[in-house]
Amino acid sequence: MEDEGRREDTTKWGELVVLAVKGTAAESVLDLAGAASLAGKTVIDTCNPIADQPPTKGVLHYFTTLEESLMERLQKRVPAARFVKAFSCVGHAYMVNPDLPGGPPTMFTCGNDAGAKDEVKRILAQFGWDIEDLGGVEAARAIEPLCILWCLPGFIANRWTHAYKVLRV
Repeated sequence: MEDEGRREDTTKWGELVVLAVKGTAAESVLDLAGAASLAGKTVIDTCNPIADQPPTKGVLHYFTTLEESLMERLQKRVPAARFVKAFSCVGHAYMVNPDLPGGPPTMFTCGNDAGAKDEVKRILAQFGWDIEDLGGVEAARAIEPLCILWCLPGFIANRWTHAYKVLRV
């Protein structure tokens, strides 16, 4: 199909791929892109496994459990891609140059490939973030639920202008 060729060409051309789609579509999007075109590429995974049902009292529902993250599913689906979780627990207004009174917020990352994580860390640093690397792909089990926490003030008080920070001693 002509559209399939264009999708594969797009991922083949890019040095780095940002996967920023609805979590329920993420696996299908990877299939459409083609595993071969993603092989060896750094893929910034911004997706969260938000279920299609509405929040309950501001709390999002997920279609995954704490035993397997969406990122783990994506990494298994395309094992030759170098997935790095980032940008999954902050709103669009603060993704670049997050100027907040308490200083730069913390972007939580994880992934199995050290080189890919270093590449993403350089981007995050240029974007003005403090970075907390939480380890391998399994850490996405902890990072993805931060979206639930981030969304709660928005859903219950219409406050969407915040981010989280790790305070270190």
